[in-house]
Amino acid sequence: MAKRKPSPALKAFGAEVRRLREDVGITRTELANRVAVTPSYISQTESGNTRCRKDFAQRLDQALDMGDQLTQAWTKHLRSASYPKFFADYTEAEASAELLRAYEATFVVGLLQTMEYARVLLPSEPDLDGRLHRQQILTRDAPPRLVVVMDETVLMREVGNREVMREQCAHVLRMSEQENITIQIAPIAYHRGVSGSFNIATQPTREELVYLETSPGGVTSDDPGDILHVIGAFAELQANAMSVGDSRDFIGKAMDRWTM
Repeated sequence: MAKRKPSPALKAFGAEVRRLREDVGITRTELANRVAVTPSYISQTESGNTRCRKDFAQRLDQALDMGDQLTQAWTKHLRSASYPKFFADYTEAEASAELLRAYEATFVVGLLQTMEYARVLLPSEPDLDGRLHRQQILTRDAPPRLVVVMDETVLMREVGNREVMREQCAHVLRMSEQENITIQIAPIAYHRGVSGSFNIATQPTREELVYLETSPGGVTSDDPGDILHVIGAFAELQANAMSVGDSRDFIGKAMDRWTM
């Protein structure tokens, strides 16, 4: 699946961030912790898949103790550069979306994670706070429609401990009863066109952005080919998933499994 092709300006700035980070001798995760963002955001910045603001470049300079090198690089490369079409960050698209679709192959989708489950997965308290803040879109006035398909192994995979998993299953079951949320469980099987977890955010304008999970960190794409591929894959998943009722029964049995 194609990734967004970085513009020369974004790529040049990202290369400078990576060079200075490696000169200091720290990982993306360490830098992310210093500036209170996710490692995937650092990855997207370094690869040229997102356009950061000037104040973020200043924070990077401070975190790396590099004077104003990245601030100057931002002015040189990004002052007049446009943001990638539509949204620079998937979380922005998520916050304003009318419809959210997600397939999760490994963990419970972030919008449905309990605090304790998320705390096990996330590297820092700021990341945890950010995830909990994102979840507020589901309880606001006029929340988005959320349609989730999860691989059946997700609720069988222990994250934290049995108590964490029991409460996580109970929370997913409760959330599945909300009118704006549909949750289906996909049996273990080969699903055409599916190679990993992904998210799709659809705006009231019908513009769409996809988030594709990769090993070093996710990437966003508004490429029509990517969007068409992912929407087709999601339709395939829904067609082969358990019904909503059967999915609730499965979630209830998973909760009982972690209770025993």
